[in-house]
Amino acid sequence: MTTWEPVIGIEVHVELTTSSKMFCGCAVAFGAEPNTLVCPVCLGLPGALPVTNRRAIEWITAIGLSLNCEISEHSVFHRKNYFYADLPKNYQISQFDLPVCVDGHLDIVVEGTVRRVGIERAHMEEDTGKSIHVGTGGRIHAASSTLLDFNRSGVPLVEIVSRPDMRSAREARVYAQELRSLVAELGVSDARLEEGSIRFDANVSVRPEGAGELGTKVEVKNMNSFRSLERAVAHEIERQVEVLESGGALVQETRHWDEEAGVTHSLRTKEGSSDYRYFAEPDLVPMVFEPEWVEEIRSTLPELPAQRRARYVESGLDADLAGILSDSALELRLIYEEAVSAGAPLKAAANWLTGEVMGWLRRTATDSSVIALTGGQLAELLGMIEEGTVSSSAAKDVLDGVLAGEGSPREVAAGRDLVQISDVSALESAVEEALAANPDAVASFRSGETKVVGFLVGQVMRATEGRADPKLVSEMITSRLGE
Repeated sequence: MTTWEPVIGIEVHVELTTSSKMFCGCAVAFGAEPNTLVCPVCLGLPGALPVTNRRAIEWITAIGLSLNCEISEHSVFHRKNYFYADLPKNYQISQFDLPVCVDGHLDIVVEGTVRRVGIERAHMEEDTGKSIHVGTGGRIHAASSTLLDFNRSGVPLVEIVSRPDMRSAREARVYAQELRSLVAELGVSDARLEEGSIRFDANVSVRPEGAGELGTKVEVKNMNSFRSLERAVAHEIERQVEVLESGGALVQETRHWDEEAGVTHSLRTKEGSSDYRYFAEPDLVPMVFEPEWVEEIRSTLPELPAQRRARYVESGLDADLAGILSDSALELRLIYEEAVSAGAPLKAAANWLTGEVMGWLRRTATDSSVIALTGGQLAELLGMIEEGTVSSSAAKDVLDGVLAGEGSPREVAAGRDLVQISDVSALESAVEEALAANPDAVASFRSGETKVVGFLVGQVMRATEGRADPKLVSEMITSRLGE
């Protein structure tokens, strides 16, 4: 029986958040009224000439350097010719054989194993308009009409093409997530899947395990979440294997992922590069990338997600916690860094941020950009737990108060009467009352059942509304029962 090996490559389109479009001065904005951010250039009107957006070229260079690519010394724009309603010029300004970035790689970690995915190229192009199909489900085959919005036409678009180095649907998902995190960290795109500012197309084929030649490639589109990407690739692998094992033949085509049905549907046979009749764009001059300019861009790169995770692990965090913290919002990472600098234990700081703080943000639907917590306050709270000023459970209430803007941890603890009771004389009556009210537990302890101490401590904690020092209470009960 044949064992099949999946072969997967991913094409990623990233819309850049420059203030203006790729070849004109129209604004880049999501959600504007249809066809209000347009001009003769991005509408392809006769006589309108494009001008290259310098910031977009700087940002694709930053993307390429972050993906360990070589930056070409010379790069040229081409016309990619095809005819579709959302393409006003009937060609797209893109790149063909002289892209900006070539021959890079991105390392991903899948189930504890590092996998290197090659980056074939990253090139610069302009986005198309948006087709809105009016009718059931918003799909073209069921539409009664189609509306066109050209606000997106001409938006700077970077296409990042991986090599076919992934071997499972899970690897494809992890690659997409890592690439999205990298782009977001660079600040060149908001990288929002739900708004289409980052889009993934998967090229999927299968071949007998050990074979050198690639199988027939199928491109899968319309995956608007990482979960959809993983499901679509897994389904396509299964579909191709079923076709081949039943004696059928695969065709090179583009297929549409149907999220609701969990299957792919054929859209069209896949074009080759010759179908697009590429030729150099005559209205744009070639670009020359001087080494000094490239190094200047390199010097502006931030710490990337993989570098940050490695730093967190080296400092003492486990890999899972380092990954969660590294991928969290910038505001939370800054709180963590400030808390550790202020003396907070790094594991405790990371656990509270990824647990209690993130949980509070979700419960209250609060954006992390307006969070009312500083690193110094988190360090103060953890210090209060360590010194016994508040219990771990009471500290959660203190945190709620700080996040609600009630003041510093010590102010909230005092205001909410959550300061832990650590005075023996103040706890004696509560301990005596707990022992008197639970004679069976006292008898069990004296017969050797020491576990009942925890029960008795709980009774004291309840009586003091959680403000008693549980360690001190345990010592007092054990001492009292040992008399």
